Amino acid sequence: MKTSLYNLKGESIGEVDLPEKVFGSKWNPDLVHQVLMAQAANRRSPWAHAKGRGEVRGGGVKPWKQKHTGRARHGSIRSPIWKGGGVSHGPKKDRDYTQKVNKKMAKAAVFSVLSKKLAEGELRVVDSLELQDPKTKALFTMIKNMLPAVLVATKENKNISRASKNLARARSLSVTSLNVEDLLKYKNILLDQRAVTEIK
Repeated sequence: MKTSLYNLKGESIGEVDLPEKVFGSKWNPDLVHQVLMAQAANRRSPWAHAKGRGEVRGGGVKPWKQKHTGRARHGSIRSPIWKGGGVSHGPKKDRDYTQKVNKKMAKAAVFSVLSKKLAEGELRVVDSLELQDPKTKALFTMIKNMLPAVLVATKENKNISRASKNLARARSLSVTSLNVEDLLKYKNILLDQRAVTEIK
């Protein structure tokens, strides 16, 4: 399949061939949603933690004898019904929220998003995403008319990655780090022509 090739001024300067397998995929919202939720879950860290009755310090001795005091029977001052006692069913920091996503599923979800973005005119293949120096100002001048955007450069292009770190509405990704969340978060995708063949 063919699509227009642009320069960084937004002018069409020709056409480029795109692999049908990657950019002609069917939109699969269920798969994309599943992979997106898995990404969010895998980032999650359960910091909240409440101590149970077995974790709270003290309470090993029975506070008073079982019978003949006229008081209610108790076995520990760290029971959940006591002030300063353990918490029943509280949050635990050892919970595991990670979700496994098969490589084929993750790849199919990325292809689905790329295809949708291309169909809606939000993905542009540009002739070159190159900077001589990792300067934020130089990068902003190049892409200011296309923000917010994800910049997908070739593997060895480190200047683009460094220059984009201080731009709030831009993110640089290598072909190997393409993911559903970043592709959906930014409206536009600028894809270096040489990176097209690296997406497999």
